[in-house]
Parts: sequence; structure tokens; C-alpha cells
Amino acid sequence: MKSAVPALLLAALSPLLQAAKPMPESLQAISKPPAEWEGKMGDYKSPLIFKDGRQVKTADDWQQRRAEILNDWQTLMGAWPAVLEKPKVEVLESKPRENFTQQKVRVQIAPDQQVDGYILLPEGKGPFPAVFVPFYEPETSTGLGGKPLRDFAYQLTKRGFVSLSIGSPGGDARKPVLSAEAKCQPLSYLGYISANAWQVLANLPQVDAKRIGIVGHSYGGKWSMFGACLWDKYACAVWSDPGIAFDETRQSINYQEPWYLGLDPKVTRKPGLVTADNPRTGVYKTLIERGHDLVEFQALMAPRPFLVSGGAEDPPKRWTVLNQVRAVYHLLGHDDRVAMTNREKHDPNEESNAAIYAFFEHWLK
Repeated sequence: MKSAVPALLLAALSPLLQAAKPMPESLQAISKPPAEWEGKMGDYKSPLIFKDGRQVKTADDWQQRRAEILNDWQTLMGAWPAVLEKPKVEVLESKPRENFTQQKVRVQIAPDQQVDGYILLPEGKGPFPAVFVPFYEPETSTGLGGKPLRDFAYQLTKRGFVSLSIGSPGGDARKPVLSAEAKCQPLSYLGYISANAWQVLANLPQVDAKRIGIVGHSYGGKWSMFGACLWDKYACAVWSDPGIAFDETRQSINYQEPWYLGLDPKVTRKPGLVTADNPRTGVYKTLIERGHDLVEFQALMAPRPFLVSGGAEDPPKRWTVLNQVRAVYHLLGHDDRVAMTNREKHDPNEESNAAIYAFFEHWLK
């Protein structure tokens, strides 16, 4: 009889699988769909079916299917430069702030590229859990940008997490600057940056490398989704209202844009919805034509926990997406590692953020 979880995967995930503390009721409540959406799978293709039509029946089968999905997406999106084993970190300024130390830093995100950001370090020696928080710019995430409900790094550091916050490569999310060595779509490149950000955190003496998560809102939500799914060393993830399905009726679920998956060196499409006069371009066009969707991509997370902090773009009907992904987790023996909260507006609120912080405290502390 085959093991429920392959030995190599079990070893990699042992910190999570061996967690003994019970899940709080607040997290239990968001780790299953409301009755209205229980068992609703939508029209999505199951990630548990191989391209040749075979059904995934065991955990070992899933590892083969996962490799198939990952290969498809990586091949289509293009090649990364080599992940940096020890990215350079220059501390530009360090000062005490409340119950932590704030460091303004310059970090290496590619062989030929650096960005400025912040590392926040709790008091004490650690090792601490940690989070990477990408956004348009790093000040918002660290509570310095005047948008308090998006200050995930600040809030989590006050709770005992090391945090790293950076902004868009090149400074403009719509005009991302990619390394000369990158041969990939911009959204995949953000995944590459996430891999290097994980390395930055993992190399800090204050950080427990087995307990590093990633969280972002909106643009940062897309970034954190691709970072977590493409770099499996992230122990868990939170995506705040990124749009977890391709949905061409929603202006903000805009994976078709050239700064995400629609980059085509021969064609520049106008920003906006896909129409007959403004058609799909780049890898996004190919993904749609070949029947790919974010359902299978998000399944790359399994069995690592993730939370969708849903707003206007990810309302309760997105449980049809998550139910497909939950089927993978169920096969692997986990029914409480895919969660979603919902709010009416795109903007985070106190309640949705409380769930984010409780999620990280449960899975990483």
C-alpha cells in the first residue's frame, strides 16, 4: 500500500504536518464553504485529471500531476534566471520603532537588479517566523504609507514575525523592469522575485526558514499567489482579492495585461477588458486557448495552507474554484488548509485582516 504522502514531500512539510495545536474555531469556520457552495465545482477542469485523461488516485499520482502542471505553466510563461542562494542585503538605515527594529534596506532581487525596501525585526533573538509582503511600494506594507488596512508587514511584525517589504521592480507596476536574464512573463518574474525574497529571509539569523509565508493585496495578491505557487518553500500564503479565476467580465481581474501575462514583444494591447477590438495577447492568449485556468495553478500549493481574503473580485462564488483545489487536499488527507473570507468591497477591512493574522499565527507560530 502506498504512503498517504510521499516520503520526500513529508520531510519537506514536517513542520506543518506535525503541528499539534488545535485550529481556532474562527479558522475552522472559514476552511469550508458555506452550505450554499458545498460541493459546487463550477465548470472548471479538475486538477486531478492528467492531460491524457487519467484520473489522479493517489498521493504519488498527484506528485506526477503536479509536475505536469508546473511544467506546462513554466514552459509557457518562460524561463527564470537562476534563483539567488544568498541575495545581497545592504542596510541603509536602522532604528527602533515600537516593539521592533526597522531597517531600510537595499536587496538584490536578480543578478543585475536591486530594490529598496524594509526589514522589520521583532525584539529578541528568535528564530522567528517571517513573511514576505510585496506591494506597489514598500511603505504601505510597513505602516508608513497612510493606508493602515494594507499594512500587513507592520501588523505581523508587532505580532512577532520578521517581515520583508518591497515594491514593483523598476517602481511602476504597469512598466515592470525585468532582469536582462529573464525570459518570462512579468507575473512569472514577480514569482522569481518572491523566490529570491524567500532566500533573503531564510538567510537572516533571526528567521526560521521552515516558517516563512507570503501575503499581498490586489496587485500584491497576484504577486503573492504566483510567488507561493511557483516557489514551494513558502510554508503558507494569503492572497487578498487578486482574482483567483480568469474572469474577463471583471476589470480588475486583468491577467491579460502586458504587465501580468499578456506581454507580447510584437503587439501592445490597450489596457482594459478583452474585446474583439482588443483581443488577448501573449501567454495569456495561449493559456486560454489551451484550456488552462488558475484552478490548476493554485493546486500547486497542496498540501501547504492558503487563505483567500476575498473582496469584490473574489466573492463567495469563488468557492467553486476552491472546491476543485480542496479535492486535491482531500486526496492528500487535509480538509482544513484551504480557506476564504469574503467582504463586499475590494479594500481590506478589520475583520478580513484579523483572519489573515490569525491564519499566520496558527500555521507559522
